[in-house]
Amino acid sequence: MLRRARYLHGPATDVAVGLAWVPFALGAHLLEGTTRWLGVLVASVMLLSFTHQPLTLGLVYGDREQLARRPLLYVLSPVVFVGLIALGLHVSLALVAAIAGLWNAEHTLMQRYGVTRLYGRKVGDDHGPLEKPMLVSWLVLALVVTAASTRTPGLVRKIGFGSTNATAVRLLTDLRPLAGWLLLPVVAVVVALAARWLSAERALGPRANPAKHFYVASTAALFLVILVDPIAGLVGYVASHAVEYFVVVHRSLKGRAGTTSLVARATTTPSRRAGLYVAYLGGIVAFAAVTYDLDGGQVYRFAVLLLGALHIFYDGFIWKLRRPAVASSLGLAPVAA
Repeated sequence: MLRRARYLHGPATDVAVGLAWVPFALGAHLLEGTTRWLGVLVASVMLLSFTHQPLTLGLVYGDREQLARRPLLYVLSPVVFVGLIALGLHVSLALVAAIAGLWNAEHTLMQRYGVTRLYGRKVGDDHGPLEKPMLVSWLVLALVVTAASTRTPGLVRKIGFGSTNATAVRLLTDLRPLAGWLLLPVVAVVVALAARWLSAERALGPRANPAKHFYVASTAALFLVILVDPIAGLVGYVASHAVEYFVVVHRSLKGRAGTTSLVARATTTPSRRAGLYVAYLGGIVAFAAVTYDLDGGQVYRFAVLLLGALHIFYDGFIWKLRRPAVASSLGLAPVAA
């Protein structure tokens, strides 16, 4: 019996989203010999990443039901993060950048885990306890290989992160001996977890979802690129996360038609959604253009850190599939609590 693929958006869109990292990674690989144009691509990807973060604020503050669930949290969180970021920047920009980078890497991975689970939910599998540690092991392997590689300090200098370079290179150099010891155990864990997942998927028989398999295979290929070509892989990893988030939010907004939230009313028709998207992207790009060099770039840097922190933090609350409204907006039946 042939397995039937169960898509989230449709065959063409799902394939395009699953492979969204490829053109960015390929572009970065081709430009690695020209530092100037590689810098332009990296800056463009960072801007793309920045543009997707405030979307979460619209889904929170534009939804009365969402606000009513945790009013104190949504009022106090911006104040708390402003204080924490200001304190962190006062202590060490490199430390804040390192924490933000690791948190973003974990958040990006959890989005891929979430999409994997959406595919699994389409066929009723319960392989989340296998898939999360498997994906985490891939990220850990990428971090360990990056720290262990003698090429990494040169790559950090090449990609260019301004004043954080010296500290980043020193940190990676200090971690290299430990990373070397960890490499073989981590590889063993990666192989064992992948084997368990493959066995579980095979046991599903015709119920298994080929669309999920394609997405997981694409994620595995992305991590393989990170291991072989860290710059290209990192660019693809960051850029595809933003692209995928835009697609998921678009799908969710279409599924919220008829609800009473402000964001739903503002996006009830294709023309309204298109108009809102244009205005939103224009506003974000204009903000970046005005603040990028303001006060030596500190205003833009602070905004990136604040919006990124709120985006990651709030995402942990607003995409709970056990909430009927969230599940239905993504084309799924709600999960029992």
